[in-house]
Amino acid sequence: MNLKGKSILITGAGRGIGRAIALECASEGANIILLARTHSELRNTAAEISRLGGASLIFVCDISSSSKVNKAVSSAKKEFGELDVLVNNAGIQPPIGPFSDADLGEWKTNVTVNLFGTANVIAAVLPGMIARKKGKIINLSGGGSASPRPNFSAYAVSKTAIVRFTEILAIELLDSHIDVNAISPGAVNTKMLDEVLLAGSRAGNEAKAAQKRRDEGGDDPQLAAELACFLASDESDRITGKLISARWDPWRDTSFRAKLRSDKDFATLRRIDDKYFGKR
Repeated sequence: MNLKGKSILITGAGRGIGRAIALECASEGANIILLARTHSELRNTAAEISRLGGASLIFVCDISSSSKVNKAVSSAKKEFGELDVLVNNAGIQPPIGPFSDADLGEWKTNVTVNLFGTANVIAAVLPGMIARKKGKIINLSGGGSASPRPNFSAYAVSKTAIVRFTEILAIELLDSHIDVNAISPGAVNTKMLDEVLLAGSRAGNEAKAAQKRRDEGGDDPQLAAELACFLASDESDRITGKLISARWDPWRDTSFRAKLRSDKDFATLRRIDDKYFGKR
């Protein structure tokens, strides 16, 4: 999965999964553009990349602001040229609790960041990819995108929308040879775990599961990082429009990769039943 010379933009790159992806891609030779809202975290990630012998740029940026995103992308292109890969990792989780008790302003903020923020970054990098007829877009999915997740409605709805957005873009961009996929990273212990623990009973059954993860450890973020590295590489060419689990899918197997390429209904959100709907 040699990424030597590729320019990769990663949002939410200051900590957690985004940081793991940045370090993995840098270790494969990529130039990394790091976006996040906290300068100190970005600086720490950039320092790690430097220790690996890699090159990076940092931009303090709230992805919900299209003007700030456009400015960051424009500056990155001046330094590293056109972007080869985009990894949309940034996201927020609150509000936690039943929808009937939710603050609608907080609910809308979640969708604004997770969905519209992702759209902002894609819109900024897409013209260059289309012009070159080449590119990779990797979106991070999350809990609730493949099955209902009570008490996390805003997060689950926004992440489900991300997966459907991924599928639509994959079709629209086929002729431009731009592969668009989503990663389900698994139950990684990040800041979001702390939010669940703090929410307590408002998180429902997940509160107990969160405490167990805190005590026993969650999934390794390296799993998502390695999958992202594969999807950023030429080895993943023509795999597009898929939701792939870093924890459960055997994405390293050639037979699995072949099915991802050949079966349009495989690893998607479609309701299959008797081919999309039940027969009368």
